[in-house]
Amino acid sequence: MSKTNSFSLHFETDWKYADAPESRDHIDLKEQYELFINGQFQKCSSAKYFDSINPANETFLAKIAEANREDIDQAVKSAKSALAQWQKLQAKERAKYIFRIARLIQERAREFSVIETLDGGKPIKESRDIDIPLAAAHFFYYAGWADKLEYAFPGKSVKPIGVVAQIIPWNFPLLMAAWKIAPAIACGNTVVLKPAETTSLTALKLAELIQDAGLPPGVVNIVTGAGETGAELVNHPDIDKIAFTGSTEVGKLIQKSVAGRNVKTTLELGGKAANIIFKDAPIEQAVEGIINGIFFNQGHVCCAGSRLFIEESIEKEVLEKLKWRLETLSVGDPMDKNTDIGAINSKQQLDTIKKYIKIAKEEGLKGFESNQSIPKKGFYCKPTIFTGVSQSSRLAQEEIFGPVLVVQTFRTIDEVIEKANNTPYGLSAGVWTDKGSKAFNLSSRLKAGVVWANTFNKFDPTSPFGGFKESGFGREGGLQGLDAYLKMD
Repeated sequence: MSKTNSFSLHFETDWKYADAPESRDHIDLKEQYELFINGQFQKCSSAKYFDSINPANETFLAKIAEANREDIDQAVKSAKSALAQWQKLQAKERAKYIFRIARLIQERAREFSVIETLDGGKPIKESRDIDIPLAAAHFFYYAGWADKLEYAFPGKSVKPIGVVAQIIPWNFPLLMAAWKIAPAIACGNTVVLKPAETTSLTALKLAELIQDAGLPPGVVNIVTGAGETGAELVNHPDIDKIAFTGSTEVGKLIQKSVAGRNVKTTLELGGKAANIIFKDAPIEQAVEGIINGIFFNQGHVCCAGSRLFIEESIEKEVLEKLKWRLETLSVGDPMDKNTDIGAINSKQQLDTIKKYIKIAKEEGLKGFESNQSIPKKGFYCKPTIFTGVSQSSRLAQEEIFGPVLVVQTFRTIDEVIEKANNTPYGLSAGVWTDKGSKAFNLSSRLKAGVVWANTFNKFDPTSPFGGFKESGFGREGGLQGLDAYLKMD
């Protein structure tokens, strides 16, 4: 692969990756990235570029092409042209390409992990140990299903939908790309993917990997840009399916745009998950789960356990343990292997989080944050807990998408179920108890697409994920993730 006009990005770090020695690491990033259309990188028609910056220190990483209507049209035509050849290919041969992509992600895991952290701000230990391995796992999983669709849906005739438009968010860039691309191409569809404008680099690195895997040109196209680029893709007349992960507000706009069109759509939108802890729960384990549930990836998680419901009799004990645990969390340089909470993805998102913290103070909520200092350069927010939160509080009703936990109490199961369900969202929930019957009872009554018992934020390629109400519709992962990309008779 050509490295013309590239530069070497160096940084100092002491984290260990596999058997690699602790030393100065070396990652190559191009100074400018183009659009990936028909198996090649090409300049955008708009001749416009935007900067990708490192949110941890606000330094420049690369220039990213901004696709316009002409570029989107070319990408969709490329996908449409490749459709017949890709569908004609034997399913077992399609599986080999997908498997090869998975193996290449594993081989380049260090590079993907570092770029994901530099571009997104998440701690390196999360990129390294969770995001990148899970992205590879999704490609492996769907490679296995590519030639077994008749067994996945016995008694039904299944066909690919066609050209798929996929739009992904900035919180899990490579993982979200894997969630969408792998099942789509395994089912025989072709793809035009648009990553988020603040985190495009790993998607573009994935494009390089797709070239190296020898995937036929046009099967996967990757176009970059902001909201206007996404709108052009969604509104293109030759799109047969739309898969979107992002905000509820944008999801509603997409629903309006496809009204009256024969376009299959899946939306994975916002959330305001209830994390419920009963007095019979393993308290120490639950506290760790609560911390992970809200502070993992700086709270940039649609299914984050952002509403904590504590049974009244253990409120004091749980809060004391949470406050102590908060002080132990390291906030700072995401490239430090000891960092627990990295940088907020962008200044815009940091401003949104600060807005909600200000609202909490105006509402008179009692807050607690860690005493440790945070870097002066970059976008950072201390992990914060607010107690005494009412159901009507905006902090209890609206998605903050940051490291902010709101706490309420309850006395009975019926009370907590009513409170937990009293939200426009319905993506996820968590239950902490040593009673299996109680966990099953709540899982059947909570209006959430995913309910975890005595754990939180656990994901697996075999498990479906998705929500209800304003958290969207459709499922990704598992057999349900295949269903979203097939026509069935």
